[in-house]
Order: sequence, then structure tokens, then C-alpha cells
Amino acid sequence: MNCFCKAATVLLLLIFATVLLAPRVNAQTQTPTPKDSPQVTDPASADGWHVGVTPYIWFAGLHGTSGVLGHDASVHASFGDIFNYLNIGAMGVVETRYNRVVMPVDFIWLKLSDDKGLPENEMGVTSIKAKMTESVLTPKIGYRIVETKKIKVDALFGIRYWHVSTDLTAQPVQTQLSDSANWVDAVAGGRIEIPLNTKASVTVAGDAGGGSAHSDYQVGGFLGYQVSRKCTLVAGYRYMSVNYRSTGNAQFVYDVTMPGLAIGATFNLK
Repeated sequence: MNCFCKAATVLLLLIFATVLLAPRVNAQTQTPTPKDSPQVTDPASADGWHVGVTPYIWFAGLHGTSGVLGHDASVHASFGDIFNYLNIGAMGVVETRYNRVVMPVDFIWLKLSDDKGLPENEMGVTSIKAKMTESVLTPKIGYRIVETKKIKVDALFGIRYWHVSTDLTAQPVQTQLSDSANWVDAVAGGRIEIPLNTKASVTVAGDAGGGSAHSDYQVGGFLGYQVSRKCTLVAGYRYMSVNYRSTGNAQFVYDVTMPGLAIGATFNLK
């Protein structure tokens, strides 16, 4: 079983176990609340429309193989290499929810580079400078299958659109090759949120799939801290992997993993 199938299996088992173990409240056995007691309402759990915007930065490294026109390079830029290689990005999530229907849209723009890439199929080349720019758009729709004070579980389905451009410059001969590719994968997964107290919470999320790519999956864990009614700070770790190899004469290869820390803030607009 390949990696993305394993990720999907683990995620589905986790969601299934959560549904079975989640506490269920019987309205008839609840302790009555005195009429003069103040009612505490969690705005994130109320019915109706809710919109949240989360700008974030993902300090992603890059490991794997990138190739164009039959020329492949092994690239390795770790988290510690980010600032040396000027790997930057801009990302954000816009999530709309109506009652239990959730509709998140995630956008990623990353510029990754490695000036000491190893040639995999080149003779007389000592190193390859590789530059990769990628844009990833992931719209999803899902349903909140569990919603209690102790846990929230969402099942999500959607697509992931990729646009990747790669520039390879062979050293010392200074031969440059460039190409780009676009593709779409279907993904499915889930998200589990567990409050730690009235301010802090832990969220674990992931998805897996494929289509044009041989495999396409991601997983992440995040800690959120509510600083105000409208703002929550978020920090965590995200791991994404994709294995795309075009067919025909294009010969475009993008088989990489991208791990790294992520920080951001969620602003509740409604």
C-alpha cells in the first residue's frame, strides 16, 4: 500500500473512532439551568453563517526530485536552509460555514530553491541549481459530523489544483532548462478540533488523494489561542507530499515532500 493510501486509512480510522467515542448528550437528562443564570454562547458553535479568514506563513522545506524535459535533479532544502535559499510564500484560508456545512478554501504560493541539487541522469554536471515556484488551490466542502464542547470533527472532500514551474541550471556548463505543469487531484480527509480550555485548542487535519498525480496528501497539527472574540493565533507543523509525473513528451517530474512550521491568525468576520 502506498503512502497516500496509508494516510487516508489512518485518517478515516481516526474519524471513525472519534465518532464512536464522542460523548453524546441526552437533552432529557441535562441538568436544568436556572432562569436567572447567564447563558454562555460559543460563537464558533452557533447556527447560521460564519466566515473566518486565516492568513498564514508556511516555512516549508523541500525534499525530492524535480525534472523537466528528461533532466532530473535531486533537491534538498531543509527548514534550516529557508533563509539561505530565500524560500518564501504567501498563504491563506477562507472558511465559510452554515450550520454544520463547512466550506474551506486554502491557497498556497511557494517559491523554493536549492543551488546544490544533485544531477540524477546528467554526465559531466557537478551540481544543478533548481528553482521551483508553485501555486496550490484547494477548495473543499464538508459536514461537521460531531460537534460537542469537548470535540469537533469535520469530514471534508474537494480538489487540489496545482501550477508548478521549474528552472534547472546545470553547473558548471550553465545549461538552463525550464518548464511548467498544471494538474488537478481529488482529495478527501477530515479535521479534528479538541479544546484544551476556554482559550486554547488543538487541531489535527489531513487529506489524501490523487488523479493526475500518482499521490497527493498532507497532514498537520496546530495549536490555537484565542486572544479576542474575533482573533485566534495559530501555530503548528504541516507536511505535504505530491508525486506528479507527466506522460507523453512533456516529461515533467515533481515528486517532492514539503515539511515545515506554520504560523498565522484566524479572524472571524461573522
